[in-house]
Amino acid sequence: MKIALVTDSTSVISPQEAEANNIIVVPIPIIIGSKEYLEGVNITSDKLFELQRQGADFPKTSQPSMGDMISLFNHLHEEGYEAIIAITLSSGISGFYQTLCNIAKTNPEYGLHPVDTQMTVRLQGNLVLAAARMINNGLGLETILDHLEKIRATIDELFVVNDLKNLSRGGRLSNAGAFIGSMLNIKPLLTFKNGEIIAFDKIRSMKRAFNKIERLTIEKIDQLPYKDKIKLFIIDSNDEHQAEEAKQFLLEQFPDKTISVTKFSPVIATHLGEKSLAIGWMIDIDKIDLTK
Repeated sequence: MKIALVTDSTSVISPQEAEANNIIVVPIPIIIGSKEYLEGVNITSDKLFELQRQGADFPKTSQPSMGDMISLFNHLHEEGYEAIIAITLSSGISGFYQTLCNIAKTNPEYGLHPVDTQMTVRLQGNLVLAAARMINNGLGLETILDHLEKIRATIDELFVVNDLKNLSRGGRLSNAGAFIGSMLNIKPLLTFKNGEIIAFDKIRSMKRAFNKIERLTIEKIDQLPYKDKIKLFIIDSNDEHQAEEAKQFLLEQFPDKTISVTKFSPVIATHLGEKSLAIGWMIDIDKIDLTK
């Protein structure tokens, strides 16, 4: 079966990875004032924050148009692809997954199979790379989807934002009401639950907040039955110094683990704001069998 692989730009799949693995990356739009940018095409997180410092309007994010997606899927169908796996950012923070589900229902000829990662950024990207590897290994559609479900279940993340302004303004924090009243004085600790961003604790300084998520990371990973096979991720939002400190801490705690250090994509940075940092983990796709 000829299977196409599609993802969105929040997965932080590089152009080199996309070309090498035949991955189609659909850019997510960011609107600042009257101008629309495309993530991964003409805006970076650094540029986004620079525009903010210059007094630009609060950025808004959208999703790729249904017309553009149908045009893409028509093209893939005409190219002889019998199935399309589309791996998206969490449905709890974007409507893109639901849009693809609607397209799949009304256009069964595409063989479109949307996959909700319930996550985003490089954790999503590694799920995409796992799918690419399985397609290249000739696995069948149902086997690939089953493996993706199992890999997705191993993904987890803890993160801290400097304040809740961006998250609350963008409506991306499910339990904002419990924290908004004192949001200028706290550093909220957050995670994904059922695909939604939730705040689960509040700390009075960024240093203490970072220390707390580092301790929680150790506790959570130590409880995993597959802890010997995980890969760690550090994702920052214009705070390379803190990212490097987190990396050194994790190297001391998990000297045998692979640690990936990347940035939040511009779309995700829009919602989290500057000086945010996440620690994530998932099964290391280099340590599992994706050939059968």
